[in-house]
Amino acid sequence: MNEIRICYADESGDTKPLPTATSEIAPVCVIASVAIDQAALATVTEEFLNLKAALFPRLIRQHGHWQDRVLAEIKGSDLRRAMRTGAPRRNRRQAIGFLDKFVKLLEDYDVRIFGRVWIKEIGPPIGGRALYASSMQAICADFQNLLEAKDECGLVIADSRTPALNAAVAHSVFTEKFRASGDKHDRIVEMPTFGHSQNHVGIQIADLLVSALIFPMATYAFCRGHVNSVHVDRGFGRLTDRYGQRLLRLQHRYMDSGRRRGGITVDDRLGHRSGGRLFKG
Repeated sequence: MNEIRICYADESGDTKPLPTATSEIAPVCVIASVAIDQAALATVTEEFLNLKAALFPRLIRQHGHWQDRVLAEIKGSDLRRAMRTGAPRRNRRQAIGFLDKFVKLLEDYDVRIFGRVWIKEIGPPIGGRALYASSMQAICADFQNLLEAKDECGLVIADSRTPALNAAVAHSVFTEKFRASGDKHDRIVEMPTFGHSQNHVGIQIADLLVSALIFPMATYAFCRGHVNSVHVDRGFGRLTDRYGQRLLRLQHRYMDSGRRRGGITVDDRLGHRSGGRLFKG
């Protein structure tokens, strides 16, 4: 029997148009995932819950039982806020201490990352439903390649949104699995399913990746000089300096028809710059 790997997906930002350079609407949308070996999932879960308890004891203290630590979420948006210029130094130290150990956890258990970053152009809409569907199709294609390389089967679990949006995203993958020419994702055993972050450590890990790391690194790399809002802060450069190269190495990249694919790819509609800038700032 093949081993199982689980892909957890989440998003940060939104698909609303960015009307002006000073709008408070998020200037980027990130839809990305982490792929975790199911055999390591119990250990990853235990270490992650212990990490939350060690770095955020006040948050965890209200949940008496060890298993209830999963209910106390460390949100990526809160860690991102702690990295902004002018944030209290103690908050920044706590965020960095947590993220140091979080990234090491990903490295220790060979967690692979891949997904899409969309840098919004100022003014035009970007087509939210189509963006989510195409991003999930791309995540499934990257996951399929990883599963083939590992000789494994897999399952995709995404953070739940609305029933209509969940159904549209799952159906976009359904059309690829049931093509007349054959299943494009035959290593993925079912359509993407949707869960709540309080019930899945994997979704919490995906949230931290997209919200605490990739989102602020993307705004720092691609929006400086173009967008002037709370979402673009020079303090986010610390994240790129500290974690950029480590996240670069965690990507699942591969060759397909002579082209390099996979990893965290960027569609920069604002400045039309290379996605490699994400990890360099």
